[in-house]
Amino acid sequence: MEMVMVYTTFPDWDTAKEITRKLLEMKLIVCANLREHEAMYWWEGKIEEGKEVGAIYKTEISKWKEVRDTLRELHPYEVPLIARIDLDKLNREYSEWMARVLFG
Repeated sequence: MEMVMVYTTFPDWDTAKEITRKLLEMKLIVCANLREHEAMYWWEGKIEEGKEVGAIYKTEISKWKEVRDTLRELHPYEVPLIARIDLDKLNREYSEWMARVLFG
């Protein structure tokens, strides 16, 4: 099994939790880590600051495109970041657990 992580950000906790729950219910991800952080970014010609909720999703490489497409469809941002992080190594126990969750 080849695990990847997917990183994205959301404008608030409610949105992050709602979309994360949908991904879990669809069995596209096995788990998520959500964390609030300060964000600074360029938008429409000026620097913006605010709070965002970052999400790290764990899934199998074969689910990547569906996770990406589902996030694009559900995400409230006009230009969301949806980044795949390929992992070189994964411990066997975690990999086996992922396989059970995602593929029965």
